[in-house]
Amino acid sequence: MKIIRTIKELSILEKSKPVILVPTMGALHDGHRKLIKEGKSLSSNRGTLVVSIYVNPIQFNSEEDLDKYPRTFNEDSKVCDEEGVDIIFLPTDSEMYPDQPLTKVTENTLSKELCGLKRPGHFDGVCTVVTKLFNIIKPNTAVFGKKDYQQLSIIKQLVTDLNYAIEILPVETHREPNGLAMSSRNQHLNLEEKEKAATIYKALCAMAESKKTVSQEIIELGRSIIEKESQTIKIEYLEIVDRTRLDKLDIVDKPALAAIAVIVGKTRLIDNIEIDR
Repeated sequence: MKIIRTIKELSILEKSKPVILVPTMGALHDGHRKLIKEGKSLSSNRGTLVVSIYVNPIQFNSEEDLDKYPRTFNEDSKVCDEEGVDIIFLPTDSEMYPDQPLTKVTENTLSKELCGLKRPGHFDGVCTVVTKLFNIIKPNTAVFGKKDYQQLSIIKQLVTDLNYAIEILPVETHREPNGLAMSSRNQHLNLEEKEKAATIYKALCAMAESKKTVSQEIIELGRSIIEKESQTIKIEYLEIVDRTRLDKLDIVDKPALAAIAVIVGKTRLIDNIEIDR
């Protein structure tokens, strides 16, 4: 396994081999392992598996959030080595943004609802860094998790709009035994908060299994489960949206997505579940 820190060094990538990229911000957990395993399954036939580890400053809404994001490279490197990663791309801020960037990549529709309402500019930062990674690494396939469903949808649109010849491979959310979606943020939860946070997935499952068709009634079902079982969870949003365009739905008569963001203690968590109709 090679650790590469500069864009120039990436010239070692053999153009004749397919390149599979798993973009991360580090603090790797079992959810990341699942993404890496999916990438490895694609690269096993003489491909090159690249995991990027970069805490992108321009997608954070506050310096405090950026500063407290965990940096655990020694542990991350061990995970990558165990999973058969070929290259870790580990750039510095000065490598990715040698000057204050004057150009940003912006998506103007999918990013405006859900997390975009509370995190202005976040998805501009995501789109910009992903575009840079695509241009630098030139992957044939990039692997993204469904836990960040809005991000996944935006990246798919970016690839379409900017004519990238890149396959986006979505991977199902990896969960802890109690149903809590794996996230780097989970390490900020104490044991009691982790137990309470299991209610999130319980509510989403009830919404997906509901036979109701009026969105607001399904939303109220999910909200009531969370509010009944845990007074410590503050719901930031709970919506039912179209699975492709992320538009809010009044009636659930086609494939949909129930998406939620909550605050547990001081930690913001997101999750979602697909609703089949």
